[in-house]
Amino acid sequence: MIYFSTNTSSIPVSIKRATLEGLAPDGGLYIPSEIPKFSPEELALLAGGSFNNIALAIAKKFIGTAIPPHQLSEMIEECYPFETPIVSLDQNTFVEELFHGPTLAFKDYGARFLARLTGYFAAEDERLITVLVATSGDTGSAVAYGFQGIANTRVVLLYPSGKVSRLQEQQLTTAGGNVYALEVEGDFDDCQRMVKEAFVDPALKERLTLTSANSINISRLIPQSFYYAWATLQLKELYGYSEPVFSVPSGNYGNLTAGILAKKMGFPVGHFIAASNANDSVTRYLHEGRYEPRPTQTTLSTAMDVGNPSNFARLRYFYRNDSVAMGRDISGIAVSDAETLATIRSVYERFGYVMDPHTAVAYRALEQYRSSQGNNNQPGVVLSTAHPAKFLESIESTLAIKIAIPSRLEDLLEKKKTATLISSEYRELASFLEGLDQ
Repeated sequence: MIYFSTNTSSIPVSIKRATLEGLAPDGGLYIPSEIPKFSPEELALLAGGSFNNIALAIAKKFIGTAIPPHQLSEMIEECYPFETPIVSLDQNTFVEELFHGPTLAFKDYGARFLARLTGYFAAEDERLITVLVATSGDTGSAVAYGFQGIANTRVVLLYPSGKVSRLQEQQLTTAGGNVYALEVEGDFDDCQRMVKEAFVDPALKERLTLTSANSINISRLIPQSFYYAWATLQLKELYGYSEPVFSVPSGNYGNLTAGILAKKMGFPVGHFIAASNANDSVTRYLHEGRYEPRPTQTTLSTAMDVGNPSNFARLRYFYRNDSVAMGRDISGIAVSDAETLATIRSVYERFGYVMDPHTAVAYRALEQYRSSQGNNNQPGVVLSTAHPAKFLESIESTLAIKIAIPSRLEDLLEKKKTATLISSEYRELASFLEGLDQ
């Protein structure tokens, strides 16, 4: 499998180079030269298989001969020793819980896979890889714990000061070892801009081998397609449903892009809902046909507070910059903070189920989509991207109940935060990175 840039001016590369570079030299995002297809016969063979069996089948298509099959299988087993439950709220509405990994967030799926690929490829070349990550919360913690102890790698995390929850910040700043946290005086878009500047800085690239663990890295994106494939096959096997609608909490749009990969591979996805908060650049594009990013707004669903999402470049490429064509597969729906809180309450009252704010945004968007289609019986899957304990303040005040904190999170509260405060000026990031080897 060959990978090339969405900007199309870079030389096509292997999965190894795409993984280790993260961002293409021309500033574009790597995409596969063709999206591999699963035939109906192949899908039939996967039916009834385990999550890891399905993940391995997809990974083989994208990795090719770069990693021997037995080693790729071992990586998958190491990545996903946890379950991916699909919870039924009612006859037609399901929640796919993606928060049962080590950091209790869906980013574990991509980060753990990427960490092992990066470590494998770095060891082949006998070089040290510096993994540079901008995070609005859960990406950073997943990457920190995914790469912790992986030989030939070190991680530098940038997160916006005061714009992540306390538990998220503790996860970001207490990993230690080969993980460094930078607290940026700015928002997520500032962090993301600084990371992009580092990747195209020729002086820095001469000194360090940089890669990214954000969803701009294709090897973080590919494994996120695994859980879409798993859900479609599970719904078919257990409930007889085919072509469900997936409602996806959307911030940097990597999660949704991975879903598009799954659909284009042939897994039976009916439609997608890009569920956004006040940061609705893509929603407006789908409605109006014009992409006009705006400054990031702070909301309750903090991981979705992205004004100019990177992965939108991949979506535009897949749909040839045609908003009408994109709209056939994706509906954009924005949900306010007031609606988010009301949804957390109503879902708890109706089903006794506690949702974090991001999941609530997706659930509310699914309700609105069904209403607009005049079909409340359409099978729908809400992606639940984080454990509610990560958002204690907003959930406990909304529901007037105490949320049990998993022991692995509670232990973090006792640890000492270790982070370096920097401004949103790129020179401060460059100076920190240059000092790592001194």
